[in-house]
Order: sequence, then structure tokens, then C-alpha cells
Amino acid sequence: MTQDRPLWLFGDQLGGHFHGTHRNRGRPILLIESELALRRRPYHRQKLHLVLAAMRRLARDLGERVTYVRAATYREGLRRFGRTVDVHEPGSHAALALVEGLRDEGLVGEVLPTPGFALGKGEFAEWVEGRSGFRMEDFYRDQRRRFGVLLEPDGGPVGGGWNFDKSNREGPPKAATLGVPAPWHPRENAIDQGVRRDLDALCGETGSRVVGEDGPRLFAVGRAEAGRALRRFLDERLPTFGARQDAMLEGDWSMSHSLLSVPLNLGLLDPLRVVEAAERRYREGTAPLASVEGFVRQILGWRECTWHLYWHLGPDYLRSNHFGARTELPGWWRGLDSEGIGARCLSQTMAGVRERGYAHHIERLMVLGSHALQRGYRPERLSEWFATSFVDGFPWVMATNVIGMSQYADGGEVATKPYTSGGAYIHRMSDHCGSCRFDPGVRVGPRACPFTAGYWAWMRRNEEVLSGNHRMAQPLATMRRLPDLEALVEQERLRE
Repeated sequence: MTQDRPLWLFGDQLGGHFHGTHRNRGRPILLIESELALRRRPYHRQKLHLVLAAMRRLARDLGERVTYVRAATYREGLRRFGRTVDVHEPGSHAALALVEGLRDEGLVGEVLPTPGFALGKGEFAEWVEGRSGFRMEDFYRDQRRRFGVLLEPDGGPVGGGWNFDKSNREGPPKAATLGVPAPWHPRENAIDQGVRRDLDALCGETGSRVVGEDGPRLFAVGRAEAGRALRRFLDERLPTFGARQDAMLEGDWSMSHSLLSVPLNLGLLDPLRVVEAAERRYREGTAPLASVEGFVRQILGWRECTWHLYWHLGPDYLRSNHFGARTELPGWWRGLDSEGIGARCLSQTMAGVRERGYAHHIERLMVLGSHALQRGYRPERLSEWFATSFVDGFPWVMATNVIGMSQYADGGEVATKPYTSGGAYIHRMSDHCGSCRFDPGVRVGPRACPFTAGYWAWMRRNEEVLSGNHRMAQPLATMRRLPDLEALVEQERLRE
């Protein structure tokens, strides 16, 4: 690396820990808007808005230090720039292959380690080497030890436990909302207006595959905005985050969730600094341990784990298909069309994706993911859908979350059992069922809940494969005792 060589930043590498560290401070910055990248997949319109607004905001904030190029492809943009650049490790197998090809052509010099995660790839490789199995809980605890987070002076966990997940599973309140302070939302500016005009043109052109609705920007796209969003969450919403982080409310889509996944995944926030700031709230006595630990687990545990497993498992992992699922995503799913969906939970969640490009983790896992698993959607297509339809979606985010945890398509490399359930779970954790045409306690007939009946039909269809998982022994035994099992299976075979 030469200190004066320009640094090329992708649209998810925009924070000061990418360009403002001692190693990179003062280096010329190159940003490229690639038309091909914008058109390659059916992205949610609001996702494109966030990425473009974030890139243009950084160009404005850094002024003459930035060269901003709009080109048909990244390669064309680099050739027009005319100088060899360094670049941080990108966020997908495809992007890494592109970077390696550009390096062979002399357009890229050094590929630098990413500062977007607390743990480096080499450190993860050392950690995982020789392990016969992988448990996220082991990784999470070692992350806490490595970075000294929420520890007592003797090295043990504060509060006497590593994981307070059992304290984070309360159902929704009887009220229509959680009644907490609203999340931070930005004020749009001239950059947003320019992005919106450009996206109007893109959406109006033949062949565009943009999905979802336009709407007011809801998430941070600049360093100052990300800082304000973080402080609002830590000071006003973190104290109530823990207990009901798994609950769902129709009238309160954000509840106490941080909504920081967008600025984190755009590289605007340093994850370790975020974790340290959350820990300070616990040490100062302004947020309870269960809330802080649950948030820390999301960032230092699961987010870091997801990144490293994406690279560790390799590109072939995306083709995992343990259950042999072959159903293509239906048109209403690909088009984010919630109209005509009878199940209230699924309709409301899909509407949220269409309107905001967002759903929280339980809606993704136990509504969208559970439905997809029960209906046999192809895991690879589903992972791509999540990566393109969500404003915080990127390939590395969704591979293990969807392929592994949600669809169990890897046969147990990430999760110990499939994460799907009948309607009883959704009834317990949401207020959807009260206004739904279906009854979560009914398996057969016009009021049969498609999640309840779908769960048993899926289990019957995959009985042989599931029989090798000891955690599924009891549900399988229950299924075999159902008196209406064959009628249920036929009903679900015909259900649209």
C-alpha cells in the first residue's frame, strides 16, 4: 500500500472507520455509482435510495477529497478514473471475484482487511479451526471475552449469566402500541430529492425491476445521522428493548427495536463502538442488563457470526437444499403484494416489506421464513429475495440467516433444528390472530390456520428427513397421532 494511492469505497463502506483511520486519513477517495449494479437485481426502491443517498452524502461531507464517478460498470468507472486504487474487502463472493479480476488488470492494488467487523477473518479462522461443530453461543461468549464486553473483573459475565434470552420473550401488551419514544427519523434534504428524481427515471425505464414503494426516508445515511439514531436508541429505547424484542404489534412496526441495521450495514457505525456505548448505559444504570445483553448479542454475536460464516462456508453453501425444496417464489411474493393474503400475520408483514423494506427479526424468521419453509420455496431464491427486498439486506447478511437458520437447508450446520411453528406461536407473540379470518387452533376446514396446518403438512412431507434430528422426535410423534392428518395434508396441497 502507498499512502497516496486512492481508496475506492463500495456503498456499504462509508463510515469513518473505513476512510478516517490513521492508515487511511487524508487519502483520496473514489466512489462509483454503477448502473449495472443498480439494475442487476430487483432491489427495493428504498434500499437503492439509502445506498445512493449515503454515497452522495459522503461525497458532500468529504468535499474535494472525493472523486464521484457515475458509470455503466465499476470497471468502466475505474478506467475513467485512471489511477490504481486500493479497496477494502467487499461484502459478497461476487464482489470479491470482481475485485480480484480488477486487481489482475492492474486497476486495483491492495485489498485491505475490512474494519466493518470487530473480529478479523484470520482471527475467526483460528477460532473455528479444529472444532467438530459450530455453536453461535460459543462464538458469542468468546467474543465477549476477547473484547472485554459485559465482564466482571474476574472474567465472568456480569449478572452471573452469558445469555438472558429467556427474559426477552414476553408477548405483546394489550395496548395497540408499546408506548415507547419514537425512533429517530431523518429530515430529507436536497440529496434525497436528487436521488428520488434519479430513481423515478430508473423506474420509468423499460426493463427496470425495482420493487416496493417509494416513501419518506426512515434510516440514517450519514455519519452525523447515524450518531443521532444511535443515541436516540440508547438513551430512550434500549431500556424497553429486551423484554418484548420477539413480540409483534400491528400498530407499532418499530416497537423498541434499534433500527440501526441500515447504518451498521452501510458501514456508517463501528460495531464495537456501538457495543461499548450500549455497555456504558448498563454500567451507568440507565438500561437493564437483559436489554443491553440482548442488543450486544445481536451485534457482537449474531451479526459478526453471520459475516464470518458467509466466508467460511463458501459460495457452494448458497445452494444447500436439505429438504429438496423446489417451489419457485410466487409472483405475489416477488412483487411484495400483500393484497389477497388471508393470514393476517403474513399480510401485515409483507405490507411492511413493501412499504418500508423492513421487518424485525421475528417477523422475518417466524412469519416470512416459516411460511416459505412450510411451502417449500427454493432456499437460494429466498435468500436472494431477502437480500434485495430489505433495506438492510446484503448477500452476507442473508446466507446463514435464511439458508441456515430460517430454512434449515444446510441440514444443521448453523441451527440445531428447523425454525418453524404452528399458529399458536404467532398467536402468543402477536396481536394478529384476533383480526384474522383463520383460527390458530384449527387444522382442517375453512378456518384452518395456514401456519398450523402448514406446519403439520410440512412435517408429514419431510418426515423421513426429520427423523434423524432428535429435537424433532416429540413433534413427529405428535404429528403421527393426529386423527385428521391425511385430510390436513390434502387440504394444504390445494391451498394457494
